[in-house]
Amino acid sequence: MIENITNQYQLLAVIVSDKFNKQGIHFFTPNELSQQLAYMHHPTGKIIEPHVHNPVLREVTYTQEVLFIKNGKLRVDFYDDNQQYLESRILESGDVILLVTGGHGFEVLEEIEMIEVKQGPYVGEQDKTRFIGISSNQANIKP
Repeated sequence: MIENITNQYQLLAVIVSDKFNKQGIHFFTPNELSQQLAYMHHPTGKIIEPHVHNPVLREVTYTQEVLFIKNGKLRVDFYDDNQQYLESRILESGDVILLVTGGHGFEVLEEIEMIEVKQGPYVGEQDKTRFIGISSNQANIKP
């Protein structure tokens, strides 16, 4: 239900399956990541105290993205920092993925609706390096 995709101890991504269901608050990321991912499940009547977030100077070196799959099916291809293909996963409706490091590419397998959240500001083409990925028949899809 929770899968950490790693390459030689480097965290590439965290996948939270739509099937994950536990009471309380569960963080899936270590405190030092610039993008934090948590699941919250509270009963009716639970009070979350009002709060504001204090200004804290943070340095963000790499963009990390979170994708929320609303509908459809998406193949995610994972690459290392040298743009070498590693493996793939299939995401379906309700799944969430945090893309942490390395490279990634996608193929839409069924018409998809998804929401992306990432750090800003976005600096256009300076924000990424595009490269040639694998073809569909080269995908090594892990369950």
